[in-house]
Amino acid sequence: MKTLTQHLSQYAAYHQDPRNVATHFVGIPFIVLAVAALLSRPDWHGISPALLVALASGAFYLRLDRQLGLLMAMLLALSLWFGHTVASLSTASWLTLGIGMFVIGWAMQFLGHHYEGRKPAFMDDVSGLVIGPLFVVVEFGFLLGLGEELRERMETEA
Repeated sequence: MKTLTQHLSQYAAYHQDPRNVATHFVGIPFIVLAVAALLSRPDWHGISPALLVALASGAFYLRLDRQLGLLMAMLLALSLWFGHTVASLSTASWLTLGIGMFVIGWAMQFLGHHYEGRKPAFMDDVSGLVIGPLFVVVEFGFLLGLGEELRERMETEA
């Protein structure tokens, strides 16, 4: 299995243009929230496809890094809360919000990759779909002045 640094370095190689990274700060959260909402139906006594995806993703993140994994688990829990809330709306509202956010999120992604002049990372490695949210969180941390050691490891790896 690849390390945290290897995953993030590979993903970062597809995200060098600051405009592309900026679009990901909007697009990826929209996609994560949309998937949480759309997969929150059906719900079998508190167990939904959204919960199963979040548990699998959280386990993957925890395996890569304990601290980031815990942070991602908390963010996934918030996404599940959002998804459950949206799923409790009428079918029309649930679908409008879920599909609308999904389409807007992907439109932002492809706009960013237009600026980048390079296809999205997941087209070469499907793990990019689960690394994308982690990348956004890590990049946000970098903007806050956190994770300098990780940034240096990523630059060395690249």
